[in-house]
Amino acid sequence: MANDTLAGNLRLGAIPRQQVSHTALVNAVEGTLADFLTPQIAMLDAIDPSLGGFARTARDLVMAGGKRLRPTFAYWGWRGVAGAGGNAEAVLPALGALELMHTFALVHDDLMDDSATRRGRPTAHRIFGARHGERFGSSAAVLIGDLCLVWADQLLARTPLPAATLLEVRARYDRMRIEAVAGQYLDVLGETDPASWSVDRALVVARHKTASYTVQWPLDFGLALAGTDDPEVAEAYRVYGTTVGEAFQLRDDLLGVYGDPAVTGKPAGDDLRTGKPTTLLMLARRMATPAQLGELDTAGIGRKAEIVAETGAPARVEEMIRARVAEGLTALADAPIETEARSVLVELATVATQRPA
Repeated sequence: MANDTLAGNLRLGAIPRQQVSHTALVNAVEGTLADFLTPQIAMLDAIDPSLGGFARTARDLVMAGGKRLRPTFAYWGWRGVAGAGGNAEAVLPALGALELMHTFALVHDDLMDDSATRRGRPTAHRIFGARHGERFGSSAAVLIGDLCLVWADQLLARTPLPAATLLEVRARYDRMRIEAVAGQYLDVLGETDPASWSVDRALVVARHKTASYTVQWPLDFGLALAGTDDPEVAEAYRVYGTTVGEAFQLRDDLLGVYGDPAVTGKPAGDDLRTGKPTTLLMLARRMATPAQLGELDTAGIGRKAEIVAETGAPARVEEMIRARVAEGLTALADAPIETEARSVLVELATVATQRPA
């Protein structure tokens, strides 16, 4: 059981006062996920072997690595007020639930974008499509995402905390999910008419699709796990979470065009291929000359990436990233949280926004 054994033979009590690598924390979350998923798969396998295979594919997508940022931010949000003496074991199911929710979002996002790979592996709809055709692949991917969301609810409910605390945690979790869905809808909507989109609206998408459920709400989720609602801490987490979360998405916009697929695990140029109106591309259109603007509408993906760079939009996005991180760190500087948690959150702001993947 997750209470006894962790991936890599790490014990829950070994979650340390650790630096930004968070090795023990990540292993603890992944051990909790693995222990939770094993009986879930067995239950479906007992109904029909094909369901067992379906569930194992879902498990493999959950366990396929990734940065584990959401449980990490939630843990340090909790640790900031619970302190080093807090019961980390008790919050592990809640942290694992965030990773299951994230898999739900990724699987559906990949389907909507028709992305071929994620974390260097085929996406869910491509895995199933290779077996029984494109339509089957799309249907199975929807169900994989749905299953992960149900699993997230189940694992969250196993968090051994007082009912009143779990009610507050659940309120944050529900708000996180609603904002993620809202942001995803706006993201899809923007692709239907990118010419009428704007930088401001692209930032609204970034704030709701990514920032709120990557940084802002996980931090607040962690605060609720600690059984407190200190308004000063909540406000510091809100500003830090919003600004660092937006910077995270802005970095993602740059990586989506200029990242190395061998490092990111995703094809380069997907946003250019689909015409997704990201902040980067909206800035490029605003800053382009008439000739560049015309070529942006007709050129191939490689040339489009060159034109975007020529407009100066990537440098402007880098400035926006730096400004947002600075604002977030300023908000965190005087927050009444544990010193070590503040130090780690400062490091995480850099890790999340200056990453190569």
